[in-house]
Amino acid sequence: MVTAKFIGSKITSARKKVNLSQSALAQKIAISPQAVGKWERGESMPDIIILNRLAEILGVDLNYFSEKFTSSEVDVQSFENLDTDIHGYDVPTKNKKNNWNMSESNWKNVDFSGIKNIHENFISASIESCIFSSAELTNLQLRNNDFQSCDFSNAKFNGSIFRKSNLLKSNFNDCSFKECEFFYVNFSACDFSSADFSKVNFEKTSIEKCLLKDAVLNRTSFVNTELSGIIFEGLMDRCSFDKCTFSKVTFQNVKLMNTFFKYSDLKRIKFIDCEADRLTYELLRHAKADLSQITMIKE
Repeated sequence: MVTAKFIGSKITSARKKVNLSQSALAQKIAISPQAVGKWERGESMPDIIILNRLAEILGVDLNYFSEKFTSSEVDVQSFENLDTDIHGYDVPTKNKKNNWNMSESNWKNVDFSGIKNIHENFISASIESCIFSSAELTNLQLRNNDFQSCDFSNAKFNGSIFRKSNLLKSNFNDCSFKECEFFYVNFSACDFSSADFSKVNFEKTSIEKCLLKDAVLNRTSFVNTELSGIIFEGLMDRCSFDKCTFSKVTFQNVKLMNTFFKYSDLKRIKFIDCEADRLTYELLRHAKADLSQITMIKE
């Protein structure tokens, strides 16, 4: 597990290798020497933005602060490669792009708000009670991960692929999942209010007791998916449910447009104050859904 003491020891080691005092390091990132001292003693931990700045100053990759970093030596930039002013402030002549590799790591109570440039593979990680607010998590391969009690509000996952992962008791308010794919993923007690699921594919996935208020469901497909204890609200446009199982699922104030229910048992779906276009209405009737609170939209 990555702890404040672990991060502190990493900062101390890298700082000494480049012959910087705590005071000099503090000057470079515009904080007090006492704050650096607290980091190195493990009394507090820098956030991900400051960690990124520390990596640049100390000449290390962001992965250096990961528990799984195994290199025996720190890749340190010499001062000859730095532009230095008379006060000792340095700026790297080459802006190195740091890629944060989250794979095979254990993180708890860490603030990753605004993180970006994550390595394309995010595999076999255990993440608990961490903050990823407004993080850039697009086009990633996420596999065999466990996320629990995390805050991903306003994060972007566009184009990412999730496989064999657990997402539990986490906040995904206002997240963008456009064109994501989920295979063998378990969602439980998550809040997806106002999340955008446009062109998303859920396959062989379990979604249990999750909030989907005002979520965008546009060309979203559910295949062989288990849905339990869920309330759908808002517009559902060109969506499909194929061979899905439902348990205590409610469609409340939903406008159903060109939405298909194929090979699914709809007896456990409750419709409340819903509307449907003619095609969707006929498909629901054919599947023996309860149409008593579904109004057909007049063309």
